[in-house]
Amino acid sequence: MSAPLQHVTVLLNEAVDALAVRPDGVYVDATFGRGGHSRAILAQLGERGRLIAFDRDPMAVAASEALADARFTLVHEAFSSLAEELDALGVAQVDGVLMDIGVSSPQLDDPSRGMSFRFDAPLDMRMDTTRGESVSQWLARATVAEITTVVRDYGEERFAYAIAKAIDAARAGSPIATTGQLAALVAATVRTREPGQHPATRTFQALRIFINRELEELSLTLPQAVSKLATGGRLVVIAFHSLEDRIVKRFMRDHSRPPALPRGLPIREVDRPRPALNLVGDAQRPSAEEVAANPRSRSAIMRVAERTDAAFVASEVR
Repeated sequence: MSAPLQHVTVLLNEAVDALAVRPDGVYVDATFGRGGHSRAILAQLGERGRLIAFDRDPMAVAASEALADARFTLVHEAFSSLAEELDALGVAQVDGVLMDIGVSSPQLDDPSRGMSFRFDAPLDMRMDTTRGESVSQWLARATVAEITTVVRDYGEERFAYAIAKAIDAARAGSPIATTGQLAALVAATVRTREPGQHPATRTFQALRIFINRELEELSLTLPQAVSKLATGGRLVVIAFHSLEDRIVKRFMRDHSRPPALPRGLPIREVDRPRPALNLVGDAQRPSAEEVAANPRSRSAIMRVAERTDAAFVASEVR
């Protein structure tokens, strides 16, 4: 019998400290995973505190059953349903939202999930295996142009068109059904790559991000999180990919500035609308010690913002 898949929570203490947990507060862990952040938050909550966690991965939902705590609620949904689900639970405002976004170690290390080229397994990659289309199914119907766009835009892969053409040629003979097939195909197409990086790294990353709508989910959720935060509540986001962090950085930056007003409008500085967020500290990365102990943490970056009492007007997140 194999050992249970482990997940080392990144920036555990730093993220929970950034939430500034109040014993009687209400908090959201938007990415339960294996519960590292949730357990740390619960440890700081009193009897009247409450924690609502989200995860769309059935394995994470199953893992949450070990956390028998009356203060804890797990919602099996993507975090883009945050506002709707909180409303359904009768939660009007929360004191903090933590988002540890991206793929988890158990998802990468479980061959059956098809997220890694280290194993030859069904080419799935869905975070929620109970819903939606697998990568294999999508590759069977997508056009060369669509595959090129996904691999280029989500994987920042300069050989995207060549990879898409190779996929198109290969699937004419038989479906691309396994991770091994796709990894070998990409490796044969991409002749140069950064030292130490597998040729298929960017393609696998791109397809995973796309099939799970990871960037769209993040863009939908950030405004919901701020709209639910009480004055003084904290939004804490840990990203592992430059595309994710760019969305978070721009969102927090844009909403920590006063709303734009028409040029020439006669208004005193004291009467200018105030921003809905204040940035808290600088972006934080894992320590050298944490990276040495958990190399997967090396790309993590955490950003924190605090809700003001100013009105929040959601804008397009890019």
